[in-house]
Amino acid sequence: MTLSILNARVIDPATSFDEICAVHIADGSIKAIGEAPVAFEAEQVIDATGWIVAPGLVDLNVSLCEPGYTRKGTIESETLAAAAGGTTSLCCPPSTKPVLDTTAVAELILDRTQAAGYARVFPIGALTKGLAGEQLAELVALREAGCVAFTNGLEPLANTRVLRRALEYAATFDLTVVFTSQDADLAEGGLAHEGPTASFLGLTGIPETAETIALARNLLLVEQSGVRAHFSQLTSARGVEMIANAQARGLPVTADVALYQLLLTDERLQGFSSFYHVMPPLRTQKDREALREGVKTGVIQAIASHHQPHEADAKLAPFAATDPGISSAELLLPLALTLVEDGLLDLPTLLARLTCGPAAALNLKAGRLTTGEAADLVLFSPTEPTIAGEQWHSKGRNNPFLGQSLPGRVQRTLLGGKPTYSR
Repeated sequence: MTLSILNARVIDPATSFDEICAVHIADGSIKAIGEAPVAFEAEQVIDATGWIVAPGLVDLNVSLCEPGYTRKGTIESETLAAAAGGTTSLCCPPSTKPVLDTTAVAELILDRTQAAGYARVFPIGALTKGLAGEQLAELVALREAGCVAFTNGLEPLANTRVLRRALEYAATFDLTVVFTSQDADLAEGGLAHEGPTASFLGLTGIPETAETIALARNLLLVEQSGVRAHFSQLTSARGVEMIANAQARGLPVTADVALYQLLLTDERLQGFSSFYHVMPPLRTQKDREALREGVKTGVIQAIASHHQPHEADAKLAPFAATDPGISSAELLLPLALTLVEDGLLDLPTLLARLTCGPAAALNLKAGRLTTGEAADLVLFSPTEPTIAGEQWHSKGRNNPFLGQSLPGRVQRTLLGGKPTYSR
């Protein structure tokens, strides 16, 4: 099918392109931006006056829950939710059941993703077998099966020697390792940021040093091994400073932040709402401001949803017994647009952190709007609001923003020129 999108503000952060013009699509790719190619005839025309056309969002962490946790979500439901949030490419963590530590699991996820057809999925494989932290998974075989990076998430490794060997092995084969830096001993039993709010509520705290001590160790081992590393889910001001220093010294490191960390602080726990129970935890206003500044300056190259859907029962127990996480992929673009509304970022910079920034961090072929590239696009209105939860596709409704009016509205999401979501 041939398609022309007319009269839109077309933004491609990767090339700093920002003009009101047309985009012409055929055979799943962008054929021209501006004037239509000679003899091009559009079978469908979209008048996008007042809308913005941008590369489809690239989300570096979306839990698909399948296989193993289909009561929380399925590949079909969660990729559709991501498409509704403007996402066309996403990475899924290895915390499935069985763990994504074999080629069979990777192939199953990719086969079901292709059958669903809502997004391009780039699996992140387990760094160790079963995420148990002892023996390395078959990393090279997993790369051949489609895994783009490797992580142990929040699961600890047996000791620093195992981690060092894992990083040296990954460096040998030019593999990317993703860290979520949290010292398991300091964080053990913790539920919230260690500070006045946790003390007042009687919640066991997780100190900032749980992140910074682990981050310091990981950065030193990255420097020693030479491995390409991505630091995921930063939460602290000190952590941003440490990443900035590492980048200034030339270490091959990138970073992302969960979108909700840019919007919320630990003060939201005052009512014991389990919707704010996340891991790593929400921290202070000072930390939030440093994270925002890190996004603004580019120290943090990517904003991710860190989507974790849960069934209703998982959030109904007392706070300490609930499952951590927010179902957030469906609102990725509208929630992110609050950062523009608040004056923190201009729109092209925000889109860079949602498209070409995350794509570059994990070397993904995505996040660009240029001639010859796949027509993975999001069309959205910057003036129409989204009522969070008015339409909902994720199986998990564990989101504290439901019912709120958010700026901007995704009108259509295109994957290879085909609609995966329409308002």
